[in-house]
Amino acid sequence: MSGVNGASASVDTEAVLAAIESRTDDLIALTSDLVGFDTTVRGDACEKARDEADLQEYLAARLRAAGATADVFTPKPGDLPASPQTPPGLGFDGRPQLIARFAGTGGGRSLLFNGHIDVVSAEPRNEWTSNPFVADVRDGRLYGRGTCDMKGGIAAAVIAAETLAALGIRLPGDLLINTATDEEWNGAGTLASVGYGVRADAAIVPEPTDLDVVTAQRGILGGSVTVAGVPGHAEYPPGDWRTGGAVNAIEKMLPVLAALQGVREGWAADKAHAHPLLPAPSIVPTVIKGGEWWVTYPASCEVALDVTYLPVQADAGGWASRVRTDIETAVAKAVSADPWLAAHPPAFAWDVELPPAEVDQGHPLVGFLLDTATRLGRSPRILGEPSWTDAATLTRLADTPAVCLGPTATRPDGSPTLHTIDEYIEISDLVATAKTLALTALAMTAPAPAAS
Repeated sequence: MSGVNGASASVDTEAVLAAIESRTDDLIALTSDLVGFDTTVRGDACEKARDEADLQEYLAARLRAAGATADVFTPKPGDLPASPQTPPGLGFDGRPQLIARFAGTGGGRSLLFNGHIDVVSAEPRNEWTSNPFVADVRDGRLYGRGTCDMKGGIAAAVIAAETLAALGIRLPGDLLINTATDEEWNGAGTLASVGYGVRADAAIVPEPTDLDVVTAQRGILGGSVTVAGVPGHAEYPPGDWRTGGAVNAIEKMLPVLAALQGVREGWAADKAHAHPLLPAPSIVPTVIKGGEWWVTYPASCEVALDVTYLPVQADAGGWASRVRTDIETAVAKAVSADPWLAAHPPAFAWDVELPPAEVDQGHPLVGFLLDTATRLGRSPRILGEPSWTDAATLTRLADTPAVCLGPTATRPDGSPTLHTIDEYIEISDLVATAKTLALTALAMTAPAPAAS
C-alpha cells in the first residue's frame, strides 16, 4: 500500500492509477459527449444561449450518480461581485453554472477543480476534416472543438473524482467541481460562481498546459482609441481645418499608433516590468475601422487594442487603472505637437478588464502537482500564462490560490492546437491529466501539517 505526497498510507495510489487507466474509454466517451454540446461563446451580452444548460445538467446528473451533491444555478445580474470584468447588468439566461461537492470526512483541506464549458467558434467549419461538434478518434488523438480547450480537462477532472468515489476513497477535505460559462469572453461564469460562494483552500484549472504547472498570468485590458477627422472630397485639396477644411482621420491615427508602440517598447525595456515567468507587457492594435467612402476623407478612425499587463503593474485592487493612465498620458503627450489632435484629442474607451494573478511557487499545491506529474514520467515545469484564465478570478477574488495544469496544447512542431481548425487532444494526455488530478486531490485534501 503506497501513499503520495502526504496522502493517507492506507490509500493504494497504484490502484487509483490503474483504475483511471482502465477507464480510458470512459474518458474518451465523456470528452466526446461534452464536445457534442454546442457551447460556442457568445459574441455579446445579448446573444442567445446554445446548449450550455443541457451540458450542465448532464454533468450534474453524472456527478450526483457518483455520490456528489450538485447545484446548477443561473446567476442574476446583481449576483456578480463588483468588478471591471463584465458589463453592468449582464444576464445568464440559458447559461447556468455548476458546483458539485464530494464531501470530505473532516479535518482536511478543500480542493476545487474549475473549468469553462464555452468554446470558441468553429468557423470556418468547412475547413475541418471532421464535424467539429462530433468528436473523432484518429491516430491516438481526439479531434473536435473544445477537446483541448478545455472540455478534455473538465472530463479528466470528472473522471478523477468519479474514480476516487468508485474506489470508496473518502477524502479528508471536500473535493469540488465548478464548471462555468463565458471564460472565452470575460470570465463572467466563474466570477458569478465566486459571487455564489464558490471557494476552496486551493484550486486547479485543467487548462491545456502540457502538464506543466502555471502559477502566474498576465492581466488583460481591452478597449479602443478613436481619432476624429472632417469629411471632404478626397480628390480635392483638403484646405485648412480651421476654416472648415477636411481632415483625414486615418492619417491622424498614425502618431497615436506610434505612441502606443513607444509605450510597448518602453515596457519591454523597463527592468522593473521584467517577470521570470511571463512575457513583457504589451499593447497590440488588433482591429481598425475608418472611413465612409473611397473618395471621401475619413471622418473618424477607431483602433481596437489588446493590452496585456503584469501583476506588478496592477493597482492596489489588482486592476489596470495605472496601465490605462500610462497609455493615455503617453498618447496625449505624443500628439500634443499636432494642432488638430491637440484641439481634438484621441478618445479612449475601455471595456473588458481581466486581472493578473500569481500564486507563490512554494504553495503546497504546486509541489503536489510537480511531484505527481514527475511520478507519471513527465518533466513538469513551473510556467507563466501569457494570456488569462479563470484561475486569476479564483486567486484574486475568492481567496483561493489557483494554478493551471492540463493536457498538452501543442503539436510536435510547437504550434498550438487550441482555437485552431482540427483542434485535438492526445488521448494519453487526457489519461495523464486525470491521474495527476486524482493523486493531487489525495495529497491536497489531507490535513495540513501542523505548524512547527
